[in-house]
Amino acid sequence: MGRVLLKAAAGAAAVIALFWVLSVIVGLLVWVIAIGLLIGVVHLGVRMMRENSGNVR
Repeated sequence: MGRVLLKAAAGAAAVIALFWVLSVIVGLLVWVIAIGLLIGVVHLGVRMMRENSGNVR
């Protein structure tokens, strides 16, 4: 009985660890995408401002 309980606890711990690692990976991926989008929007804004200021002169 004790071994079965130990195996069940080890299995549950392994599943929890797997989901924790997956959540960390997904969280990092979301942060990378968000930072990339922010950099892209800022770059696009700077390009548009430069093009508009060049046309006025």
